Amino acid sequence: MADPRIQHLLRRAGFGASADDLAVFGDLSYGSAVARLVNYESIPDDVDGKIGQPGYVGTTSNGPFSPNTVINDARQRWLFRMLHSARPLQEKMTLFWHNYFATGYTKLAGALQAPNAARVMAAKPSEDPAGQQGQIELFRENALGAVSDLLVAVAQDPAMLVWLDGNTNTKAKPQENFGRELMELFTRGVGFYTEDDVYAAARVFTGWNLLADLRTTTGAFKFVYNANAHETNAKTFSFPVYPDGGRTIPARSAGSGMQDGLDLIAALATHPETAHRIATKLYAFFISETATPLPNFVGRLASVYLQNGTRMRPVIEYLLGSAEFQAPSTYFTRYSWPAEFVIRSLKETGWTGFSLGNTLSPLVSMGQQLFEPPDVAGWALGESWFSTGAMLTRMNFASTLAGNQKFRLATAAAGSKESPTALVNYMLSRLTTSDVRGEVYNDLLAYASGAATWTGSAAQLQAKSSGLAHLILGSAEYQFL
Repeated sequence: MADPRIQHLLRRAGFGASADDLAVFGDLSYGSAVARLVNYESIPDDVDGKIGQPGYVGTTSNGPFSPNTVINDARQRWLFRMLHSARPLQEKMTLFWHNYFATGYTKLAGALQAPNAARVMAAKPSEDPAGQQGQIELFRENALGAVSDLLVAVAQDPAMLVWLDGNTNTKAKPQENFGRELMELFTRGVGFYTEDDVYAAARVFTGWNLLADLRTTTGAFKFVYNANAHETNAKTFSFPVYPDGGRTIPARSAGSGMQDGLDLIAALATHPETAHRIATKLYAFFISETATPLPNFVGRLASVYLQNGTRMRPVIEYLLGSAEFQAPSTYFTRYSWPAEFVIRSLKETGWTGFSLGNTLSPLVSMGQQLFEPPDVAGWALGESWFSTGAMLTRMNFASTLAGNQKFRLATAAAGSKESPTALVNYMLSRLTTSDVRGEVYNDLLAYASGAATWTGSAAQLQAKSSGLAHLILGSAEYQFL
């Protein structure tokens, strides 16, 4: 059995552990497992080439599978990566940044047409006729990079330019949306800026516009600095922008005006309040979104962030190696996001003959449609995932998956056919939850025993292993990571 710390690591820094994952990580020390997750560049990123191949989860598309231009296909490609990637931490951080810089497809589709909206959200440059990079590819590429660089890239990202109306930000009519969210959500947070700061930030980013070709679905969408649209006057903030304490971005010529935005982003990325905000978000994502983080721990994370030039790799390596993350008291205490629940269920139950197309509607009903966060603040986390309807959908998904995998489960459980107790214990070791005992365990055992005499026959194993999978995946205990 794998080290419980490594199983915990794979649930939080990945999406759970399949048998193949455990074969890779099972013989590693904890430190080596963290190093493998964090230093993923040494592992080939060839997972997309496995879509449609035998042995991997299926996909369903209305026509040829086109994840660069069809948003539901893009959703399935990302779910496929979550399930099968040998770089799970890269996908987990991509999900983190998707929520952090929450951008919704529907608004983009209204502005750019549906195929183009899918492109700016999810296209792989190597596959797009114009080399379009989708936002999710930007997050994946910069998953553990410097936040200072990522903020610049996000400010110039075509999807973000449309989402927060940067494409209309000109000196004649400064647009405040991006400047406000840059300070409120992406860096320092509420209470650390004024309305005058918002107006100054809007002027800073005048001319940071979108170059778009809407004539075809293969035209270019990219950032352009429009010097003629930039407001050249000085901009003063309520907080220091420069290391000497200066709060005013000086007047510049229009041709040099792009430096205004670079100066402001650099100041915000390295501000102690930004470090604290990001550290707090990471605590919620990797440890607990409901417990109050220990100030000392958040402070240490923030220090690692600042001491390493805002680079995330040292921060995540420190977090995963910390005693706070490894503490057994944190196991199975974070509410699983719908995407996490679905992928962990597939990893632990199986996926033979299953299609990711069958997850799309359930994910919507569970409250998380990828590429469609509810607003710029992202999804509400924790207990908010668990309305009555959302929990019923999780239980129904558990039933569908368990029924689909009944033959696979029965084959895997053949070594535990000697008694109902052995079968229950096997299923609980396969489908990881907190320690199930007492009334819950007795209920599982009562179901496995049933009214008929136990024989361990193939038919009985199929029925009972599938039924137990349904009960465990749909249980309250399984909804925690």
